[in-house]
Amino acid sequence: MVGVMCTGLAAGLAACGDDPDAGTNGVGKLEPDTIQSRTVKAARGADAVRLAGTVVSGGRTYKLDMRLKDEGGTGSVTTGGGTFRLLRVDEHLYLKADADFWSHSDDEGQHGDGAAADKLDGKYVKVPAGDPSYKRLSTFTDKDVLLDGLLTLHGTLAKGDRGTSGGVRTIALTGDDGSGGTLDVSLEGTAYPMRLARAGGAGILQLTEWGKDFALDEPTSDDTVDYGRQLPES
Repeated sequence: MVGVMCTGLAAGLAACGDDPDAGTNGVGKLEPDTIQSRTVKAARGADAVRLAGTVVSGGRTYKLDMRLKDEGGTGSVTTGGGTFRLLRVDEHLYLKADADFWSHSDDEGQHGDGAAADKLDGKYVKVPAGDPSYKRLSTFTDKDVLLDGLLTLHGTLAKGDRGTSGGVRTIALTGDDGSGGTLDVSLEGTAYPMRLARAGGAGILQLTEWGKDFALDEPTSDDTVDYGRQLPES
């Protein structure tokens, strides 16, 4: 009788979720290096993603809300108190901002051209491929470049706590106990990265809407200004 009761108790405990990986994609059972390679592969293979949060780079803090796919991306970037929108369709890159952005003083106290600022206010400005800012700005719209740069953890990898991100069950992957960054990986469906706390306090990002397509169209000619070979200083 006691044996029967013990057997029933053991079965009951198992049924109550004693296995933390019950009902998951099984990623939590893998070694840290394998989890990292699997989640990076999943991210690179996704058709689209939304990336939102903060990135600290070169002493500046950028607040991003970008939707990205292989053909380009669209969204907003805020830094230094100013916000601008970016749109890239294939190799064509556009920047859209208000007059205050274009007339904002630079680090040396010089102010932008007021007449140019009024002309560009609220318009999509085509960024010339030869402009010094093209490469820097286009990085924000490049899915592969952004993900490759952001999903890197530094130091010895280890599995951390289980939790949730956006209602999705996750497991944390840490570099050097978190000092090298922490990446929350989905335990449901595909092992996508869901949240990244970058090493050294260099920002926190949420990664959502994996594989969700979105419209990516060139702006109309009425809504576009072609400024020429180089943008005004801003």
